[in-house]
Amino acid sequence: MDKLYDFLIEAKKQTYANANIEKVQSSRNGSKDYEYKKGNMTYHDTYFGGTNFIGEEVVYIDTETPVWGMNYYGVTLDKSLTEEAVDKALRPALMLVGQDDILPVRGPKEYINGEYKYTFEVDGDLEYFTGTETIYKNDKPVYILKCHGGKIIK
Repeated sequence: MDKLYDFLIEAKKQTYANANIEKVQSSRNGSKDYEYKKGNMTYHDTYFGGTNFIGEEVVYIDTETPVWGMNYYGVTLDKSLTEEAVDKALRPALMLVGQDDILPVRGPKEYINGEYKYTFEVDGDLEYFTGTETIYKNDKPVYILKCHGGKIIK
C-alpha cells in the first residue's frame, strides 16, 4: 500500500489536476480520459460530463491487473459557473494532493484560492474509503463531489 500511496500522488499530479497535461484517446463514447504510467503501474482516469460529471479511476499492475479504484460524482450547484470556472478553482487544490496527512485520493483538507475555498473530508484508508469534496465561493457551497473506493481483489 505504501507504493500505491506514493504512486497515486504522482499520478494525480500528472493527469487531470495538471492543466498542462493532455487527455489520451477516449476509452468509451463521450468519455474524457487521462493515463499515467510508471514502472509496472498504470493509472487511468475516465469521466463523463462537465459541470455535472461522473468518473472512475483505476490503478493496474502490469497493465492487466486492477488493484485499486475509485468512483466519483460531482455536481456544480451554482449554475452560473462554467466547467472552466470550476476547473480553475478545483485543479490548484488537486495539485496539492499528498501535501497534508489526508488520504491522497483528491486534494488537501482545505485550500483557499481567492474567493474560493476547497475542502475534502475522507473516512477510511486506501483499502476502503468514502469522501466528500466541496468548493465554496464567498462561503456559499457552489460544487460538491462524492467519492468512494478501495482495494480491488480478484
